Amino acid sequence: MPLVPADISRREFLELGAAAGLACATSAGCRTGVPAATTRGLAGPAIPPFALQEATIADLQAGMQSGKYTARGLCEYYLTRIDELDGRGPALHSIIETNPEALTTAEQLDSERRAKGPRGPLHGIPVLVKDNIATADRMATTAGSLALLGAKPPADAVIVGRLRAAGAVIIGKANLSEWANFRSSNSSSGWSARGGQCKNPYALDRSPCGSSSGTAAAIAANFGAVGVGTETDGSIVCPAAACSLVGIKPTLGLVSRTGIVPIAHSQDTAGPMARTVRDAALLLGALAGADARDAATSAAPTAVPDYTRSLDPKGLDGARIGIARTKLFGYHAATDAVINRAIDVLRRAGAVIVDPADISHLGEYDDAELTVLLYEFKADLNRYLAEFAPGAPVKTLQDVIAFNERNKEREMPYFGQELFVKAQDKGPLSDQAYRDALDKCRKLGRDEGLHATLDQQKLDAIVAPTGNPAWPIDLVNGDHFLGGSSTPAAVAGFPHVTVPAGYVFGLPVGLSFIGAPWSEGTLVKLAYAYEQATTLRQPPKFPATVRVSS
Repeated sequence: MPLVPADISRREFLELGAAAGLACATSAGCRTGVPAATTRGLAGPAIPPFALQEATIADLQAGMQSGKYTARGLCEYYLTRIDELDGRGPALHSIIETNPEALTTAEQLDSERRAKGPRGPLHGIPVLVKDNIATADRMATTAGSLALLGAKPPADAVIVGRLRAAGAVIIGKANLSEWANFRSSNSSSGWSARGGQCKNPYALDRSPCGSSSGTAAAIAANFGAVGVGTETDGSIVCPAAACSLVGIKPTLGLVSRTGIVPIAHSQDTAGPMARTVRDAALLLGALAGADARDAATSAAPTAVPDYTRSLDPKGLDGARIGIARTKLFGYHAATDAVINRAIDVLRRAGAVIVDPADISHLGEYDDAELTVLLYEFKADLNRYLAEFAPGAPVKTLQDVIAFNERNKEREMPYFGQELFVKAQDKGPLSDQAYRDALDKCRKLGRDEGLHATLDQQKLDAIVAPTGNPAWPIDLVNGDHFLGGSSTPAAVAGFPHVTVPAGYVFGLPVGLSFIGAPWSEGTLVKLAYAYEQATTLRQPPKFPATVRVSS
């Protein structure tokens, strides 16, 4: 990658960096300016200054409008940053590959801007997408697996088409927990055979959580403006919280899943990951929309809301917020302390706090959830492989299992594929065992669980810690989750937003807002008001480890 964007000189590059720092420092949506000098984390690598540090979509659009930036120049800034810090330096391993078509696409969008003006807020904006989201370009779509390397999707995923139509530039594919963390119960979040082990930029020996680990680490590290992750249960909100980001897990059906490597259609969704609530809201508006090939989207509102209209700094005033105190707190004292301070902020901002407001039946449907996921994974993956990976050497889940066995040294050096084997042993979706498990999840997780709590207490949202601070990466034993709040919204198919709430020994902690179906606007309003009242996000410094003493 060039060290200086090709469309400006070295002197202009340095001047632009200074100007970007000033613009960023004075912008309401931007937290920090350009570092004055190269910095070094605790026993970590030297980090070069970056002109677009913490730049928001609005910052980048203002720069392109004024002529300071071009879309091509922005792409080259981010591609250079990736080159310097992802494979070298801290070596985050957050990006599986960059898009060889990105600069050409950006140049075309620059020409279009000059001729016609911008299409909208994403025109020319560099976006990263998770490597389980199909792109019909020169990049592969593999879910991190060597089994799909070389298989080219015949079409973009619907959400990628929507991004392209909005003028976004897909600059790369993000690493992930292989097969979206549904291969082994002893896996290490962020590891894939294709991308290696992704690291957390807030402490390089800590997990970025998963499965959208690469998207989270990359956006936290300023490798792109915004990113797209996917979630079945926790895969957007956990990595977003672990990397001090805003993550939105939408209502099931708000965003199309066509062209996304699946786990289970009862819970899968894509969603935005960003450094600010405003940027996440902008990206959600671009992703959302009906898709005739995804039946779940037929239940969504006919018109996609403009979620930026919900960005009210006084949005907490009068809101009824329930605290899931008994069942979603208590697994980590320092995390509880951070979230209790956040609740005080909510209260001072005018929210009516209902504490406790516990969700019924939590934990009672865990086995049923896994049963549903195992059945649906087999059926949904076989369908995806037939349609979006026609040239792959694997045609079914059974083929993937056999491929992994033949390639154990590369595919299974640390953990196995017991979830794959369990899924393969399941029968069709007409099995009574599947239907009973699905009914149990819907009844206990939705009707008598989350929906009942929201309705009975007349709540706008339920609040809880998103999860514990990041644990040390452990390829021997796998992840060390202590607790989290993703399952209620995941099983119910309801929306869930996480926003930075603070830090424990420098490791990020997220605050979760969970709401009723199609209440993304309300959750965005609450999260934005909290964000504006606290402005807690700090960019990472890439330390080698955590400093636990003064």
